[in-house]
Amino acid sequence: MPTTLTVHSGKLRKNAIQFPHLHNLFEDMERLTERISKRAFSLFQQRGGGEGRDWDDWFKAESEFLKAVPVEITESDQKISIRAEVPGFTAEELTVQVEPNGVYIRGRSESRKEEKGKGIVTYSEVFSNEIARHIELPAIIDASHSEAKLSDGVLELTLPKSAPPKAVNIKVA
Repeated sequence: MPTTLTVHSGKLRKNAIQFPHLHNLFEDMERLTERISKRAFSLFQQRGGGEGRDWDDWFKAESEFLKAVPVEITESDQKISIRAEVPGFTAEELTVQVEPNGVYIRGRSESRKEEKGKGIVTYSEVFSNEIARHIELPAIIDASHSEAKLSDGVLELTLPKSAPPKAVNIKVA
């Protein structure tokens, strides 16, 4: 069962883990994939169709919706640490789901800019920024003891490794 981490800003010392109503990340990813697919088809139509450039259309559409999330992963005997660059996102705009063998990082922010003149909106623009990243982990972790911290646009995850299974001797009857 996935654990959803509460991301805290870097000013807090202790990072608590919260188990809220689990947000279905897979449904979000399906909706995002559908939006990318529609945009890729639109790009395909704009260039007059034709075979052989399907992936070009898909990657261009994907880059319009999603920003890259560079990550750095380090592993020690006790834990896995992940540093992900998420500039422009607040802790409230990020969702981190941790499973024993993987991490999902999802972020969505939206801002509006309006210019008014004489009580009438003369200019309005909406800016949207979205990230999504899945990371397969090199070892099984204890998701319930994971921590997340956001500071200066860098998300730091501390994921303690699960204890290795213990061998048990069974007496044969």
